[in-house]
Amino acid sequence: MPLCTLKQALEEARKGHYALGAFNVNNMEQIQGIIAAAAETKSPVIIQASRGALKYTELNYLKHMILAAVELHPEIPVVLHLDHGDSLETAKTAISLGFTSVMIDASSKPYEENVRITKEVVEYAHAFGVSVEAELGTLGGIEEDVSGVVKLTDPKQATEFVAATGVDALAVAIGTSHGAYKFKSTPVLAIDLVETISKATEKPLVMHGSSSVPQEILADINKYGGKMPDAQGVPIPAIQNAIERGVCKVNVDTDSRMAMTATIRKIFTEQPGVFDPREYLGPAREATKQLVMSKMRDFGTAGHAGDYVPISLEEAKKTYYGL
Repeated sequence: MPLCTLKQALEEARKGHYALGAFNVNNMEQIQGIIAAAAETKSPVIIQASRGALKYTELNYLKHMILAAVELHPEIPVVLHLDHGDSLETAKTAISLGFTSVMIDASSKPYEENVRITKEVVEYAHAFGVSVEAELGTLGGIEEDVSGVVKLTDPKQATEFVAATGVDALAVAIGTSHGAYKFKSTPVLAIDLVETISKATEKPLVMHGSSSVPQEILADINKYGGKMPDAQGVPIPAIQNAIERGVCKVNVDTDSRMAMTATIRKIFTEQPGVFDPREYLGPAREATKQLVMSKMRDFGTAGHAGDYVPISLEEAKKTYYGL
């Protein structure tokens, strides 16, 4: 089974009223844990890599680890997605590696420049059958190298943006925040915006900064020597509320990092004699799997892997873009 395009996966999710988790990866154990979770829950999945992840894995390591995952689990629709691409050149690199979807994030730029940059990426990517996600509005927190000041997405502008750029999915700012240190109290999200924008644009919407910062995992990290200040993530019921209103892709990074970290810290504390990486990376991989499985059930993804057969990029180019 080929890798799946984001457009196909999110159109299926929109029809089925569920969302796909989009899980960031940097190493083999994360990929293994995520794919194992998808296989056990029978879920389609988005595996995404940031610019930092591409640099860390020297491009080709990541490419071939993903291909191995797809080869081992051909029954699972897998989207390979570039997270927070910052330029056409970054998108070109990802596409050359076989990514089936790219995000171009020019949301920090003036609106007209965001439109121009996004449209350039859309025109280039669609010629290969590759899907494009863009962002309008800005989140708080940190997204690799961009400090965000919150600016909620305007529904009227979102409609104009989608029409002007031809994007396949739109990341909207509704009050979430990137990073581990999100909120000091339970956040109140602009959920009504989701429904308004979804109806106006008729596009699958994306929630960034959607880790929940599980308090039991946070407690374990600190118990075993970590120093993570108390923080609140996005509650699962709030995410589910957004999914009901049109969100089809939910980005998760912090939570899976925390799951691995808590597990490794516990092993190092309780078993100081351990020095074989398999003895702590293996359990960390299992912790990732368990966390991702819970997300797949919470987002309604579980059981949908067999709903459709992914089409190739060549088919996507003809079917979706008439090229």
